[in-house]
Amino acid sequence: MASMTIRNLDEQLKARLRVQAAQHGRSMEDEARDILRAALSTESIGGQRSLAESIRSRIEPFGGVDLELPPRDAIRERVDLGA
Repeated sequence: MASMTIRNLDEQLKARLRVQAAQHGRSMEDEARDILRAALSTESIGGQRSLAESIRSRIEPFGGVDLELPPRDAIRERVDLGA
């Protein structure tokens, strides 16, 4: 297996990684490995996904949301600029 060193990591980001790792009961290294694995495995096999597909895949596990659509206005008459 390969190893890697990450330099110049922001202290706040490192602290967040430490907290998240503790919440999941694992080391910071293992947490970082899992984050990388998840981030790099989301790409679809056929190429890049659209923004809508990416958003849907992240939100779908939390369930749907029913939004009330506002009423639409009637289509306005075309303005005759030739007169």
